Amino acid sequence: MITAFPLLLIPVAIYNLLAIIAMLGGSDAGAAYNATTQVLFHLPMPSPGTRWEVSIGDIILFGSLICLFFELLKSTKSDKVAIVNHSLSMVLFIVCLVEFLLLRPFATSTFFLVTSMTLMDVLAGFIVTAISARKDIDFGH
Repeated sequence: MITAFPLLLIPVAIYNLLAIIAMLGGSDAGAAYNATTQVLFHLPMPSPGTRWEVSIGDIILFGSLICLFFELLKSTKSDKVAIVNHSLSMVLFIVCLVEFLLLRPFATSTFFLVTSMTLMDVLAGFIVTAISARKDIDFGH
């Protein structure tokens, strides 16, 4: 049943927690944006005087990309659990889209990219499942 769990729910839940904490702690409308753009640490780069600033939003996006990679690997299976996973991924995409369109703390580029990744997961899951099912039917004759 763990394979039915959409992994992209993890970064979405982290962003939701961050947005809720930012809304409770900040009075302005851009509290979630400010929270995601807050620099966590700096890394020196080989070019002189250059530092790479890593923010919370960057880490959320990196984690989302890792989750998307594993979701794409999971989408290659065409069993009953995969159908449940695709359905839950569709629900997750709808929730993300509603949050992005209707709730102010979620109208950020970071959350838009996470929402786009959930869409890619849904599309890849259904397309890969449809193609593999078609190949199974072709080999059956």
